[in-house]
Amino acid sequence: MSDYDQQKIQNESVGYPQKPSPLPSSNDPRKYPSSPTRSPAKTLCTFLLILVILAGLVVLILWLVHRPHKPNFSLVGAAIYDLNVTSPPYMSTTMQFTVLARNPNRRVRLDYGQFSAIVYYKGQAITPPVVLPPLFQKTKSTVILSPLIRGASVPVSVEVANGLLIDEVYGVVGLRLVLMGKMRYKAGIVKTKHYEVYVKCDMLVGYRKGFMGQVPLLGSPDCQLDL
Repeated sequence: MSDYDQQKIQNESVGYPQKPSPLPSSNDPRKYPSSPTRSPAKTLCTFLLILVILAGLVVLILWLVHRPHKPNFSLVGAAIYDLNVTSPPYMSTTMQFTVLARNPNRRVRLDYGQFSAIVYYKGQAITPPVVLPPLFQKTKSTVILSPLIRGASVPVSVEVANGLLIDEVYGVVGLRLVLMGKMRYKAGIVKTKHYEVYVKCDMLVGYRKGFMGQVPLLGSPDCQLDL
């Protein structure tokens, strides 16, 4: 055995410390395990999801704070300028109605679009739909609608034609005015989706054949809103 080997065995026996192993460098992958990287697309999706949730919460809070009420419609006047039955049968009609539209909300505006009016008699349309201009109603306001509705030679059933002749003799005619379109609520920059609006006003008017002009409303005309 060489002198070097004997010295090594002697050092180990007396417990001399051995030379420590070198520490891993900062570039050594064993020191810091690699962490997974997040892709930009995933980060963007997370951000957009949070943004959508926050926007939904804002809209919900505004809705709960304002709690918009439905508008109110009431019929206050009617005029008949033409209401005749001809063969085979046809009906020609020219009428004008006065309707009050009220917005009861203090903070919410109402926007109407694609609005039209039509008149029914005994469940049958006696005029074509008449398109009304867009309506933008301010808070706590009342707007007057006065649609002039014409229908030239609209085909009707025999029962409807005969019913009108009988009603004209008695001097009482039952009509229904229908307003339909879309409406949305608006509070500041926040707008709701468009809601379908259907307003029907049933009325009894005093009318005899050959009369032209403003006709009396018998009783209290009722306007119902479906939203």
